[in-house]
Formats: sequence, C-alpha cells, structure tokens
Amino acid sequence: MPDPEPAEPAAVVETHISTLFFVGGRAYKLKKPVRTDFVDFSTREARRQACHREVELNRRLAPDVYLGVADVTGPDGELCDHLVVMRRMPSDRRLATLAAAGAPLRTDVAALARTIAAFHATAARVDPAPARRNAVGALWEGNFVAMEPHVGPVLPASDVAAAMALSREYLAGREPLFEDRIAAGHVRDGHGDLQADDVYLLDDGPRVLDGLEFDDALRHGDTLADAAFLAMDLERLGRRDLADAFWVAYRDASGDGFPATLAHHYAAYRAQVRAKVTTLRWSQTSGPERDGHAAAARDLLSLCRAHLEAGRVVLVLVGGLPGTGKSTVAGAVARAEGWPWLRSDEVRKEQAGLEPRDRATSGVGEGLYSPRATEAVYAELRRRAGRLLALGQPVVLDASWSDPSERVRAEALAAEHHAALVARRCEVPVDVAAARVEARARAGGDPSDATVEVLRSMAARAVPWPAARPLDTSRPPAEVAGRARALITRARAVPP
Repeated sequence: MPDPEPAEPAAVVETHISTLFFVGGRAYKLKKPVRTDFVDFSTREARRQACHREVELNRRLAPDVYLGVADVTGPDGELCDHLVVMRRMPSDRRLATLAAAGAPLRTDVAALARTIAAFHATAARVDPAPARRNAVGALWEGNFVAMEPHVGPVLPASDVAAAMALSREYLAGREPLFEDRIAAGHVRDGHGDLQADDVYLLDDGPRVLDGLEFDDALRHGDTLADAAFLAMDLERLGRRDLADAFWVAYRDASGDGFPATLAHHYAAYRAQVRAKVTTLRWSQTSGPERDGHAAAARDLLSLCRAHLEAGRVVLVLVGGLPGTGKSTVAGAVARAEGWPWLRSDEVRKEQAGLEPRDRATSGVGEGLYSPRATEAVYAELRRRAGRLLALGQPVVLDASWSDPSERVRAEALAAEHHAALVARRCEVPVDVAAARVEARARAGGDPSDATVEVLRSMAARAVPWPAARPLDTSRPPAEVAGRARALITRARAVPP
C-alpha cells in the first residue's frame, strides 16, 4: 500500500494509556508512563517492550501499516522513550464513521469478515483455560460486580437482574458446548479488541488496527468471542444490517458451525463489557458528557439483554391430535429458525427398521404403537434433544404429547439443561382433523400412519394439557407458523 497523501492536518489524540501524533502520512504512538490495574508502562523498558509487541501482533492483520519502532532521544542525545511508527489511515475510511453515516457497506463488511476468518484460522492456538465455561462465567460475574455501584443511578436494576439471570442460565447448561469448541481448535490468540473505530475500509481491502498487546489473556479465547466484538459494535452504531451481514460472511468463510445462541451470548458479553467501561467514564465526567455516557451505558446494557434473550436455548414442544397440523407448524418453525426438528413419527419408523414413508399396519395401541414402543420413541426423542440442548441448540420436538407423564419428562429435560420450555398445542375441530387425515392417507408420502380411527380413539382419551398454549390451525399455515414463532420469541424474553 503506498503512503497516504498527507492531506489531513497534523493532530494529537490522547487515550488513557497513549498519545498519538499524526503528521503528514505518518502516525506515532507514545505509551504514557502509567501504571493501572491492567497495564504497567511505568518504566522505559516496559514501554519499549510494549511497542515492539504491538508492532509484532498488529502486523498479523495490518502488515503494511505497522512500520516499526523508533527511539526518542532528548536534547542531550540520550535515549528517553520509544514510538510505534505507523502509516496514517484516512479518517474518512474509518468503519465506525461510515457505518454511523449510513453508508452502504455490506460488500465491505463481508470482505472484512473473510479477513477476520482467515486471521483466526492461522492465529496461534493457546491454552484453552480462558474459553472454558467457568472462566467465561467468571468474566461475566466480575463485570457485574464492577457495575454494581452504578445500578440505579445509571443502569436499570431490571436490566441488570435479567442479564445476570440469563447469562447464568446459558452457562449452567452448556459446558459440553464450551468443551466441544476447545476440542475443535477454536481457542486462539485473537485480536482482543475488534472495534469499528479501529477498522479502515481501503480500496485494496480492510485494515484492522490496535489489537491488545499489553495483556495476552485479553486476546486469548474463542474466536467467536473475538468476532462477536465487531458484530456487537456495528449493532451499537445502529447497523444491525451490517452485523447480520458480518455473521453470515464470517460463518461461510470460517466454516465454523457455531450455534447462533453462542454468537448471541458472546455479543451480549461484549455489550456488557462496553456498558461497564461506559459507566466508569460516567463516574469520571460531568455535565452533558456525563449524561451522554449514562445514556450510552443504558443502551449497551439493553443490547446485552436483547442478545441474551435472543440466544436463550429453548425446548419447543409442538403437540396435538393427528390431523391438527402439528408437524406443519413444527416444521415451519424449525426451518424458519434453523433449529433441529425431531419428529416422533420418523423416530418410530427408524426404531422399527422402516423407512420414514413406509406404512405400518399396527392397530390402535399395538405393534409400533404399543405403550412400550411409544415409551421408547419418547425416550429417544429426549436423548437426542438433550445432546443438542447441551450444545446450545434449541430443539423442536414434534409429537402428540398426549401422555401427561411424557410432558413431565420433557419439563425435567428442559430443567436439566437449563433451557426454556415452550409448549404449543395445535387444535381444530375433530371433523376437520379427520378430513386432513384422510387426505394425507390418499396422498401418501408422510411418516404418519394415523387413521381416522386412531384420531377418534385419541380424541376420546385426550388428557387436558393446560401448560400448552393453544394454536388454532384452521388458519392458513403461514399465519399459524408466524403466530407460533411470535409466541416462542415472547417466551424467550421472560427472565428465568
């Protein structure tokens, strides 16, 4: 990349640990001689090492930007400090500026996602300890402790309580997920601070600057947590469209089949971190600036809560008599959400060694439909669902759920995996259901073997299911499925 034209005037920018000087086509970063609870630059040697470390690490994503380290000498010629020397980036190409202005950036963000995915693929593998479930939980809890003095004056107590409960619920049931991520090699030495302010969209591709150099532990972790910082930041800037585009491109480029719930969890965590930092800035300022920090902190905490709710793992039971449309609803919900759909009719055929569309001739309560066979079907549904829930995957279970004891077992499964249970009962008049059953039998090709005789027998023995919200499936299928999805969304938003 050629040196940028020195079109912008000279400038000086200060952060809490550095001073940056912009002159012509160069930028120079001077580490401040400070010591805080997270960094120690109090000696020249410490600052020298930090400068070299910054150049080394940031050349991974911007090799042509980080030019090296320069020594600073005093009037007497004695060495007194060190500077990181960089090419100056054009401020009008900063991602944060362009995003906030509403610029069309989907193509640029997709290219950025591919750059980040390639970086993660080659980044060094590190000790997995920071990515373990308990370590991630400790980070959440530490931030909640730091936020505590600001609950009430700045942060709504209800949002803090909901975020605390939902983050704990997710982590409590997901240890296998975190261990699977470690085993798959997703714990790497990442960037650690992927903010839109530090990304520049140039004609020949993105440049990502300012990775964390002063604490290796802050860079080490799940690559998804690293990527989530940037996605969250785009959303914070009001560009949910770009955040979504980033995730789609990142998933495709990385080949990482992460569950969406984990992406939501890490985005929520990054929002919590930013909310905590913003409350600290609030405590250090006054006047309009202080009010601005308070509003920003509340918005970030609200974003944290929204992601935790969207990432809540749910076990969805869709039940009802034959012909009431339960499989139509369950399948539509599963496809729309991208969730696994486990259907009792298919499991039943599989356990009998039959193809899903093979017809069984068992009578009511006999053969494949005997109490013992039915119990085995539900047990297998629970086994498969339990594995998926532990891996952060919401599941749709499609069965009649006519036996109250099976409903109780499903409730216990959800509780075991700290998942929200959502039960929906499909209903239409029996005559309408009978007509559907007959039409389905004539058409063939469906795993269900239910006949009108089976339907009427089950209807006569039906046990009320008050815990399940009814769905009137006499309406058009798309309308019913939409209502079912809306009910599920509302159920996820209720704090545990």
